[in-house]
Amino acid sequence: MHIYPTRPAVHVAFAGAVVLLAGVIGQRPPIIAWGAAILIALVFARAAALVSVSRIRNAGFEMVWSEEKKVVATVRGAEVELAAEVRNRDNLAARYVHLRPVASSHLLVSLEPTMGEVPAGGRLHVTVRVQTPRVGRHAIHGLSLEVQGAPGLFEVPLTFANPYGIEVLPRPFSPLLLSARGGRSRREAELGRPGPMRGDGVDLRELRELLPGDSFKRIAWRASARRGKLIVREFEHDERDVVWLVLDASVEHWAGVVGKAPLDYGIDEVAAAARKHLGRGDSVGLAVFGGRLRGLLEPDRGPRHAHHIALALTLSTATYDADRSELEEREVAARVLEHIRPLEPKFGRIKKYDLDRLAFHAEAAMSRAPFRATTPEAPTQREQSLRKYLAAFGIESPARSDSEKIRTEEAMNRFFGRLAKRKPRPSLVHVWAPGPDYAKPEFVQALSQLRRVGATIRWTTPRVELPADPRDSVMAQAVTQAVLLRSHTARKRAERVLARMGVRMQRIRRYLPAESESP
Repeated sequence: MHIYPTRPAVHVAFAGAVVLLAGVIGQRPPIIAWGAAILIALVFARAAALVSVSRIRNAGFEMVWSEEKKVVATVRGAEVELAAEVRNRDNLAARYVHLRPVASSHLLVSLEPTMGEVPAGGRLHVTVRVQTPRVGRHAIHGLSLEVQGAPGLFEVPLTFANPYGIEVLPRPFSPLLLSARGGRSRREAELGRPGPMRGDGVDLRELRELLPGDSFKRIAWRASARRGKLIVREFEHDERDVVWLVLDASVEHWAGVVGKAPLDYGIDEVAAAARKHLGRGDSVGLAVFGGRLRGLLEPDRGPRHAHHIALALTLSTATYDADRSELEEREVAARVLEHIRPLEPKFGRIKKYDLDRLAFHAEAAMSRAPFRATTPEAPTQREQSLRKYLAAFGIESPARSDSEKIRTEEAMNRFFGRLAKRKPRPSLVHVWAPGPDYAKPEFVQALSQLRRVGATIRWTTPRVELPADPRDSVMAQAVTQAVLLRSHTARKRAERVLARMGVRMQRIRRYLPAESESP
């Protein structure tokens, strides 16, 4: 147990030292005795504080959550209010200061009251307000405070390890969390009737220019002769759409301020498209990429499938896998050891270099975790256990700084080729990803295969946003503007490349609680 002096204790010690020094210089025994008495009194005050805090801890000084469940589900951008209690089972009151949360950096947590007194044999009610700027599984790991001794000259820091999970889903799925669960209450009326879909049919949809991937048998030769360019017939038939949503969740899209990174907006935009099509009664599938295929959901419909999509967007974009995390195995072990020591005091003797023993105890301690986590990808089983501990307790793992763009583009091209051969055939493919710098042959071929089976391709490109801080220097503001200009130019160039290949660009208008943004 560590004990630290407060500011008044430092002032008293300085005054006692000055009085003692003045008595020695002036050779005045009464003054020397006075200064020595001050310093001796500080020693006794320190011992008394240490004894009183030890007594309070041994009697029972703890923090418990007043909530029934140890996990709460909410949406990005919301505020959750939780209730906790600090209980004191001793027959002496405990005075504390600097009550603060120990929580994930992806949460904004505030407490009330931050200082006060826990009565003897009583409890103190604490209100915890949590703001959720980022999708994912996060946690409040506990509370920390300083308990002061009776004179108030010394304080002892204490930490209550009691994790509470915060599961943050994409914002468009907020009606899913507010609706009743089970039975017919979770059903939603399908909006509208089956709409006209491109494909084999008898009704003419339109006459348009020939695009890459169109079949030559659909060419309208008379119309082409009159207009001097190749024109094709587009037919339609009534059917519910089969929609595929493709998300590029590469680690570089997490760069930026928490809550305003490109992928923060991208997850919400894909979720909004999913909810829109599910509300119409369409079958919606999801594919998440990040260097490789990270998550895949077959097309389905209904509120249960909407919940699966929300979870897939939350979990598949995480950075716990070894190839997406900036943390090496020893850095992961250091975080696990720092978290497990206050949670399980009997594991306090584990050495930081004894990774095998640490992984064994981490597996045992996961029974107290708020989340049930899947095993992340890692080279060894030991590292998988350590990374699984981070995911189960909502401990953040920073994204790797290396780009995954090339590997993601290759994986998406292969997926587009396979998607054109799947049954049922996709009628709409909505992609959220950066566009290509130029028309690569393999990319053009993959999109041509999709268009050949009658699929409409819509594309949304991410937009980089860097908040302007008036406190930044002129050089920093100039760098920010240069980065934004370069990003805007690359996005416009990619959109022109996609438009020439017959891809429809999807514009997204964003609305934030405090401000509205236009693309």
